[in-house]
Amino acid sequence: MLIETKAMGSVEIVEKQIIHVAQGFYGFEDYSGFALIDAPQKPFILIQCIEKKDLAFLAIDPFLFRTDYEIDIEDSVLSSLGIDSAADVVVLALVTVPTDGGPVTANLQGPLVINRKNNEAFQAILTDPRWRTKHDIVAESAARKASQC
Repeated sequence: MLIETKAMGSVEIVEKQIIHVAQGFYGFEDYSGFALIDAPQKPFILIQCIEKKDLAFLAIDPFLFRTDYEIDIEDSVLSSLGIDSAADVVVLALVTVPTDGGPVTANLQGPLVINRKNNEAFQAILTDPRWRTKHDIVAESAARKASQC
């Protein structure tokens, strides 16, 4: 299937790249179909809206820079996505790249939770005070590496 993106032009995707975010993303509740596309800048992922080419989010696996990251979500919510075990879950953090050259940040308070078996997804809102909407990816990656030495 060929989809149009603002950032990458026409991109060929396969069915397994499509996720369904039934309630949409916060602020974008009218859109539910998205494709996960590897961004040219690794390790980022483009979450491209299928219905609107101008709507896309950049995301990253939060465990790449925060090995202590954990999410606590009600079992009933996970069950509604058909999630039976932690092995079924993919977690992505939405990324902000400021135009003023400020730090690239990840939203660890509102992760995207995906059931890898059926591609159903939702954006969670976490109440744990450790997780904020702006975590500096580079600074936290450097801190993690420094603590491992």
